[in-house]
Amino acid sequence: MPQAQALPQTAPSLTAVLFGLSGCLVDFGARAQRHDNPLAEYAQVTPGALDSLSSLQRQQVPCAWLDELPLAVSHALACALPQWVKPAQHPASLNPWPAPNACWQALMSLNVERLDGCVLVSGEPRLLQSALNAGLWTIGLASCGSLCGLPPEQWQALSPQERDSKRARATMQLFGLGVHSVIDHLGELDTCLADINLRRLKGEKP
Repeated sequence: MPQAQALPQTAPSLTAVLFGLSGCLVDFGARAQRHDNPLAEYAQVTPGALDSLSSLQRQQVPCAWLDELPLAVSHALACALPQWVKPAQHPASLNPWPAPNACWQALMSLNVERLDGCVLVSGEPRLLQSALNAGLWTIGLASCGSLCGLPPEQWQALSPQERDSKRARATMQLFGLGVHSVIDHLGELDTCLADINLRRLKGEKP
């Protein structure tokens, strides 16, 4: 008798995606963290951010952003983001990063019932360490965030060799933390999330 063929497995769906705010979704160079001032230029969304969020919304994946900036500053920075992306404020005085509490609080605000399939994306090492401590998958951003710390126009003004050098140093620092993947910016997020889902399908855990 012919043997029944096993049905191909499909990659599991994501449970939730958390994002850093400054240096990830907005404020390419994470400069608001240094100036503590919600200037309009800092509120500009980073390359690929809106497309990535739209893709996750189509997949019905809940999302939230985290930041340690004062409430007034962070909400001013987030004004260009879709309202369905929830703010998940955790008082900086209570178990600040890299403690895992802020990530757990964010997932609770999304009514997430399990850690499996939860991912955090950020260019901030302390927030990434918080997510690692919380048991989440982590994706580091090499050209965004505090490790490079340059606004988009200054980043683009660098020579290709200078960008490669800064990107390489940031990538090494992020992998040194133990993050699971590193991408340049959010324009590469969809492919990276698909890769994480394949790793989950093979039984890998964060």
